Amino acid sequence: MRREKELDSKVRKPAEAEKFRLETIADAEKQRIVLEAEAEAEAIQLRGEAEAYAIEVKAKAEAEQMAKKADAWKEYKEAALVDMMLKVLPQVAAEVSGPISNTRKITMVSTGDGPIGASKITGEVLDIMASLPATVKTMTGVDISQKLANSG
Repeated sequence: MRREKELDSKVRKPAEAEKFRLETIADAEKQRIVLEAEAEAEAIQLRGEAEAYAIEVKAKAEAEQMAKKADAWKEYKEAALVDMMLKVLPQVAAEVSGPISNTRKITMVSTGDGPIGASKITGEVLDIMASLPATVKTMTGVDISQKLANSG
């Protein structure tokens, strides 16, 4: 019995104490590894979320910039078309009235309804010129009458 107690006190108790100490160290190490892995996973997730947010913000900014450029180009295109039409209108008027100015003799037949003579020819030339804004709008989609009203 004494030998048993001596064995207990000199071998078993120190062995159990060492086993407990090693298990405690192993549990602590395991807990440390788990916590580090969880922290690393959370850091990776946060980096991914931050990168996704940065990509989203950049894409939105680029889309907004592209929309603004598109609006600017649309305005520029319309302004360029109006400018071109305003430069071409006098040439169109000259082309429409050119054959009339080169004519030596005009014979007019009238039923007596409405204007006759030079005022009839002038009215027809003016009717052609008045139809040009509608023709331009049909061809280009730009309402030059409205653009001229807005600019003046």
